Amino acid sequence: MTQKEAFTILESGHNVLLTGPAGSGKTFLLNQYIAYLKKKEIGVAVTASTGIAATHIGGRTIHSWAGIGIRDSLNARELQALSKKSYLKKQFEKTKVLIIDEISMLHAHRLDMIDGVCQTFKQNSLPFGGLQIVMSGDFFQLPPISHGQAEAEFVYKANVWPEMDVRICYLDEQHRQNDKQMTNILTRLRQNKLEAKTISLLESRLKVKPKRGIKPVRLYTHNADVDSINQAELDKIKAEEISFRMTGEGDRKLLETLKKNCLAPENLILKQGALVMFVKNKFKDDKVVYVNGTMGVVVGFDDEKFPLVRLNSGEEILVTPDSWTVDDENKILAKINQIPLRLAWAITVHKSQGMTLEAAEIDLSKSFGYGMGYVALSRLTSLDGLYLSGINEMAYRLDPQVAAYDQELLSLSIIAQENRPQIYNKPGQLSVFN
Repeated sequence: MTQKEAFTILESGHNVLLTGPAGSGKTFLLNQYIAYLKKKEIGVAVTASTGIAATHIGGRTIHSWAGIGIRDSLNARELQALSKKSYLKKQFEKTKVLIIDEISMLHAHRLDMIDGVCQTFKQNSLPFGGLQIVMSGDFFQLPPISHGQAEAEFVYKANVWPEMDVRICYLDEQHRQNDKQMTNILTRLRQNKLEAKTISLLESRLKVKPKRGIKPVRLYTHNADVDSINQAELDKIKAEEISFRMTGEGDRKLLETLKKNCLAPENLILKQGALVMFVKNKFKDDKVVYVNGTMGVVVGFDDEKFPLVRLNSGEEILVTPDSWTVDDENKILAKINQIPLRLAWAITVHKSQGMTLEAAEIDLSKSFGYGMGYVALSRLTSLDGLYLSGINEMAYRLDPQVAAYDQELLSLSIIAQENRPQIYNKPGQLSVFN
């Protein structure tokens, strides 16, 4: 399906899953639809399954938006407490469309939780309280982080899924890769049809050194490797170390959960010249100051030793401690405080999902999950930008359950394409909201 065809289905107000290969323009189309809704003054909530994914569409995490935070379940009492929060009431009053990007990384049970929250606030028993739900993502990419399950708990296993009447829009145009070799490698990988010559082509990039002047982003599969690289790069800087220790208060178990889920390290060490990434969103007067995933360089410290960070845009921001909390009925149960930064010379494959990179130094020698190789390699625009330091057999593997479901999605997309509205609505019309 083309983007234009998919847009007619979005515009008609159906619940939609935008899917397709990496680089097929899913996020671009989402941004087009978001702009369209805002122009028509239709309330749209822009969210994603992870903080970094949310940066690509100027939104926030779905967990934050729905008020579920780090919970794995919601009982009746907790749902009732949520329903009394005035900021959530105002949010739901104006929302008619809910966007969720990188849907492959959202657990099925959390989609059901979000459905329950929406029904409660909208006082409507229809799926998601009658909101139009627009999901975007590729199930061949990274799955939800599992804790011992045999199979990933993708959203299409949610209880609410069969009730949603989702229209599948499978985009097949390619907008990221600009050479046939890279496109062919990714297509073969996606179809599980890797031939010896395709593997040989990939392996020809092993141990290739970046050209002078090129500083590729470094992607690794494990946090330990990322931390080691970042520490080594920090050690190269001959400047004063400034340390920031995380503080916390409240329920001990909740504090441990907060620390585990917080992307900021417990002990953050910075120097002037350090490459950093923000790990929290900050807004002031309804304007974005920075978002989770924003990159920058530490250019100095103020009198209180707080870091001054120059963003890639050239803007400079003084970064002060921020907080992460767990609260219930307006009472804070646990709270941690830290400078919302982490070192960013290297990042994990998980955090790279959704990025487009001209050049990347990638180590896939320790790949341990389905889709890791595909996600990492599909970040690149060309084969020439790939500097491969290692690869193992697991890097070539994709989830077999997804391969079967992908064929079903392709068939459903053809049906949606054949039954889509044939023309755009006239100016000023959006029938489902009239």
